[in-house]
Amino acid sequence: MDTFESYQEGVSSEIVFFDLETTVPNRAGGRFWVLEFGAIIVCPRKLVEIESYTTLIRPKDLSVVALRSGRSGGITRNAVADAPAFEEVSDKIYSILNGRIWAGHNIRRFDCIRIKEAFAELGKDPPVPVGMIDSLGVLSQKFGRRAGNLKMATLADYFGLGQQKHRSLDDVRIKSSNSIEWQMAQLFNSYYTQ
Repeated sequence: MDTFESYQEGVSSEIVFFDLETTVPNRAGGRFWVLEFGAIIVCPRKLVEIESYTTLIRPKDLSVVALRSGRSGGITRNAVADAPAFEEVSDKIYSILNGRIWAGHNIRRFDCIRIKEAFAELGKDPPVPVGMIDSLGVLSQKFGRRAGNLKMATLADYFGLGQQKHRSLDDVRIKSSNSIEWQMAQLFNSYYTQ
């Protein structure tokens, strides 16, 4: 399967780089809870940021969130205790994602699935992309293992983009900076402006 997908020929939609922070299930069959959503909307022709948005999200069961995070900048139970529930921010998230080109690292196998699950739980239709740029697939095919395991933290270090903070908007900014997806967005832009 291609790492870049276009669902509509000739589309020049805005690109939305996004990232989710989630809980990690502590047992087989456990669920992921979305704890944070962050996105940057980029003009595909000028490759400039149009808008950004981030929000913490309170899961239905606060006990699934650690009291202390083991990650740098990680999300704690206290941080999300007063955050809005997914239902309260779902319309905003839908408006950011729907009808745009989605870009991110490992979004096909992780973030897209979590978005669909969160909307399904509310009984709502999920947002639909008009295209997708997943840097994990592109880097796997074109770059190989030169940067190690191809996880965001490893790539950020390899490309000198700073430390991954495990906060969605910070991670999105790493991803959309001078390397990784930004270069793919430029390739995408040249492809669609022909």
